[in-house]
Amino acid sequence: MGMICNLHAHTVRCNHASGTEREYIERAVAAGMKIYGFADHAPYPFPEGYYSGFRMRPEQQADYVETLLALREEYRGIIDIQIGYEAEYYPKFFADFLAMVREYPIDYLILGQHFLENEMEGKYSGRTSDDEDYLAAYVDQVIEGIGTGVFTCVAHPDLMNYTGPQAIFDRHYTRLIEAAKAARIPLEINLLGIRDHRAYPHERFFALCGEIGAEVCIGCDAHQAEVAVDEPSYRIAMEMAEKFGLSVNEAPALVPVRGMKN
Repeated sequence: MGMICNLHAHTVRCNHASGTEREYIERAVAAGMKIYGFADHAPYPFPEGYYSGFRMRPEQQADYVETLLALREEYRGIIDIQIGYEAEYYPKFFADFLAMVREYPIDYLILGQHFLENEMEGKYSGRTSDDEDYLAAYVDQVIEGIGTGVFTCVAHPDLMNYTGPQAIFDRHYTRLIEAAKAARIPLEINLLGIRDHRAYPHERFFALCGEIGAEVCIGCDAHQAEVAVDEPSYRIAMEMAEKFGLSVNEAPALVPVRGMKN
């Protein structure tokens, strides 16, 4: 059986994706998927007119939501369309972010921690480094994000590519995995990492998930309609899950953002 649910797809509004929402949905329908979630890079209410180059702008929210609500109605009974965001946990701006996205009927958030502190003042989380402090800071911030209780899953949780001693890798990533397990939040095996041959998904990270008994999910992280489903990478992910005895949640329950009702 193939993939039945994906909660991690992007749109052109993030400035580094291509294809229409309809193209993604049509491919998902053709593959027999039951649930398809768009989680574009979330808008953030940054101060002083700062705009990020890799996420939608706040003024694009209405178009994003209205487009997907219309498609949800059109495809009702064929496939379940869910509307979400991939968002970082930026403590300095998070309350304002939640207030902003709660003005719209958003179904869920996934945590994708691309920067430490925030992108205006901090460091990119996906760097290769042997600095323990860097890894510890990344893990700390992800754990804080999990603790907010508003995220459905953690996208590419092993984004930080720590290349120092294995014992340090295990020590800090174990903290992240245990926090996710305690919160009952799945950790994503990211298919973009597989198809682009990135440092993630990292085998040692998911071996730890198996040892600890943390739940995982699988996300396409699709930025092009051609990989809206990505069955070849999905098969590799499932082989990894079998190898490490992982408990795969094929369709995670959405954690409500507690905004407007659809």
